[in-house]
Amino acid sequence: MHNRWFFLKILLGLFLILFVILYPMLISIYVFLPLFIGFAGWSLVRGIDGEGWGYILFPLIYLTNLEINLSLPLMMVVFATLLYYLTLYERVLVLKKCRVCVAVLSVVLIDLYYLGSLIVYDVMMDTGSIVIDKLLWYSLLADIFMAVL
Repeated sequence: MHNRWFFLKILLGLFLILFVILYPMLISIYVFLPLFIGFAGWSLVRGIDGEGWGYILFPLIYLTNLEINLSLPLMMVVFATLLYYLTLYERVLVLKKCRVCVAVLSVVLIDLYYLGSLIVYDVMMDTGSIVIDKLLWYSLLADIFMAVL
């Protein structure tokens, strides 16, 4: 019985490592795949809040890999997540009895912080790094769905 749980834990860890490394590459090829920026940011916030080192390490690698593969401004998701953590996270924790509410609200707010920071970056640098269309809404809904799970 103990060997089976150890094997499942190793298998889950291997799947997580492969997902963190390969999924951003797949997103750059297949643009219809959701980005999971808000969910990764929420995982990072949970890691900062004391859930464990895996909640910090894996989202950082995933988000950095995603930004490199999509040619987005480097570390902007991390800064947007930290800005959310420093400004609104304590206010959102008022709903801590409803974990799903905190997760969904955090994911939506992290996505909005990141979108706002990208728009400010685009205006300041006179570039066009993101197109706001229906795929962005699809990605937000997929983020919310992952937060509910």
